[in-house]
Amino acid sequence: MKFLLPLLLSCLWLLGAAPARAQSAVPDVLNATLDNYDYPHPVSFLALRLEGQPLRMAYMDVRPTGRANGRTVLLLHGKNFFGAYWRGTIEALTAAGFRVVVPDQIGFGKSDKPNIHYSFHQLARNTKELLDTLGVKQAVVLGHSMGGMLATRFAIEYPGATERLVLENPIGLEDYRRGVPFQTVLEATRTELQANEASIRKYHATYYPGTYPQAHDQWLLPLIAQTRSPDYPTVAVANALTYEMIYQQPVCYEYDRVQVPTLLIIGQKDRTVVGKGLIKDQKVLERMGQYPALGQRTAKAIKSSKLVELPGVGHIPHLQEPQQFYAAVLAFLK
Repeated sequence: MKFLLPLLLSCLWLLGAAPARAQSAVPDVLNATLDNYDYPHPVSFLALRLEGQPLRMAYMDVRPTGRANGRTVLLLHGKNFFGAYWRGTIEALTAAGFRVVVPDQIGFGKSDKPNIHYSFHQLARNTKELLDTLGVKQAVVLGHSMGGMLATRFAIEYPGATERLVLENPIGLEDYRRGVPFQTVLEATRTELQANEASIRKYHATYYPGTYPQAHDQWLLPLIAQTRSPDYPTVAVANALTYEMIYQQPVCYEYDRVQVPTLLIIGQKDRTVVGKGLIKDQKVLERMGQYPALGQRTAKAIKSSKLVELPGVGHIPHLQEPQQFYAAVLAFLK
């Protein structure tokens, strides 16, 4: 299916590798590929060709700062985020001796945002090509939120390349089509085009069960800055298309296909439901997004899995309670 909406005709931004710079203040306006926004480590680009379009996939490849153990961890970001929000996790893992590879998936962060059919299979293939290019034969695959859906797909499709799997409050533990009303890509795009600072702040506040931490602003301000850019329609369309990917391509029926040792880290206060704002039936709202039960059900479905439940923690353990998160991950990897 080709999406020929007029607002999809924005130009692709083709970038070279970004120099290593310290993270600085977020500019008021950022383009579709966050050109003037600094990541915590040098950014490089993998050349891809998808549906006839030349594209660039951004990534960080960070070497160990502690004694190298010869192992690699692949970090996969969530839908409303980009690779930079793994900054603290990168530091913890590299200090423990791991090489850490952090891609921005096509459609996110500093990567291009084309008008294509998005699928978890394609994103997994892109990610495998990245690892092959870097000479990484096997990696620990750690995914948060949407990255958890992608990590699961990657582990199923490429079990030989997956040493272990870590799922941090993944979305897709349930089939959203069974409760969230359908919307077209055009309808979703119209909604995305209305995004502003107030709406983005309101949504990101739901990630935390208590008081919103001011430190989280560093991860939402780049998204807000993009809404002020003339090429924001490109971002809005990519957001709509990747929402459709999540809605139409559940992985919750395939957890029994995961064959590698798996760690599930579940913040018990998380109630995330993709498309929650479209649900009008209160009973449906109450039964969906119940992460304590969803985590237990998923742990039973994955043959070799360990479940770590974090009381009082919401959707992003690695930001809300980083030390608990690092401890759980490192203990599992040992």
